[in-house]
Amino acid sequence: MVTEYIPSLAKFYLNSYNNFTINNMSYIFQDWKRNNNNTKGKIITSLFRLAHTISSKKYLKYILFPYLLFYRFFVEWLLGIELPWHTKVGSGLIVYHGQSIVVNKNSIIGYNCTMRQCLTIGNAKKNGKSPTIGNNVEIGANVCIIGDITIGDYVTIGAGSVVVKNIPPHSIVVGNPARVINTMS
Repeated sequence: MVTEYIPSLAKFYLNSYNNFTINNMSYIFQDWKRNNNNTKGKIITSLFRLAHTISSKKYLKYILFPYLLFYRFFVEWLLGIELPWHTKVGSGLIVYHGQSIVVNKNSIIGYNCTMRQCLTIGNAKKNGKSPTIGNNVEIGANVCIIGDITIGDYVTIGAGSVVVKNIPPHSIVVGNPARVINTMS
């Protein structure tokens, strides 16, 4: 009975590994095209995607737990980027000048978003809700996006802005507190 169990367990892990590698290799490198000449951005996004994949599958989380520790040490402590592996991030993420970036794990970031240095995306109070950022959003340097707010699609947030209210789609936003200065059509 034990000898029958071992091969089936081995087959399960082998099939799981094959499915992981075949189906998720494109997932792990999905941001490379948009980070064309940005080596640091490619490294950060690939490490994030791999950690996200590992943490989403219970058996991989236990087997590859050392990688998750490596991710936390390398990306968070050495590079200074707190992008938790549980964060929901759409494809096409660009990270320019990746340093001093803090993203709450409950934040949701859409497709084709651009992040720059000294960025904070998080909740306004302990256990509060986090922002939802739409698709094709450009976020400038030294921006704070705080609270239970929604940033619409195709929004550009200027450097140094503090966003604490909802932003409609197709807007350009600047200032502290952030205000819409232009609406694109």
